[in-house]
Amino acid sequence: MSISTPAGDSSRQTAPPAAKKATAGAGRPPAARGARPSGGGGGKGTRPGGGGKSRKPITPVKVSQGRSWGPIALFSAVGVIAAAIIGYGIYAVSVGPKDWKEKAEGISGISDFRKSDPKLVDTRSHKSGSIQYPQTPPVAGDHNVSWQNCMGDVYDAQIANENAVHSLEHGAVWVTYRPDLPKDQVDALASKVRGQEFTMMSPFPGLDKPISLQAWGYQLKVDNASDDRVDEFIRALRLNATLEPGVGCSGGVTATGTTPRELQQPQGQ
Repeated sequence: MSISTPAGDSSRQTAPPAAKKATAGAGRPPAARGARPSGGGGGKGTRPGGGGKSRKPITPVKVSQGRSWGPIALFSAVGVIAAAIIGYGIYAVSVGPKDWKEKAEGISGISDFRKSDPKLVDTRSHKSGSIQYPQTPPVAGDHNVSWQNCMGDVYDAQIANENAVHSLEHGAVWVTYRPDLPKDQVDALASKVRGQEFTMMSPFPGLDKPISLQAWGYQLKVDNASDDRVDEFIRALRLNATLEPGVGCSGGVTATGTTPRELQQPQGQ
């Protein structure tokens, strides 16, 4: 027997119990169906934060900023410097730096009278009056008791050999030149002498070369003031080619002229 329901009252229709059970999960995502509620009894859940097995935290990935080249360059530079110092130390021990005599011997065209005429170089008595010398200009031998002032003095006239040789004994370098040397070259020579202790300069007539440099036992003749050997000679022999180390160059004769001059109270030796 059928039961009739009033028309338009379909909302009051009650589905059979079986139908309710079949539609209980309708409209929910498949993954959510059957999932245990949060805070369940310790079962395996799939929902984050559930009472089941928790997920491991994700470790942040560090992004490389590239290699730092600053410290590497610094350590490399220090290594290079250290290697250079060690290398030079080994060289200095095995070879050794050149002394002033070796430097002098290395100057092309230099005359070393210490080897060719050692007797002359060892002769150094004080004598009055004129003295004859085997070299022009002289480089060693007996000399006047007074020396020519050699504190970078630039004399505009000839000076006495006997006073000049005494200056050489003290370790001075004596620069001489022919009077006809062009002015620009005279000025160039003067710039190498003026103000430099244990040097002096003066014209010298009759030279066989335009320029001649003297130190005790050494001589070098060149054609031009720009010749690099001029500086080499001064560097190697000034204060070195001396038989009286420690004796000064000041307080000597400052007058020009070829006649030897003696100070009334000469200083030093």
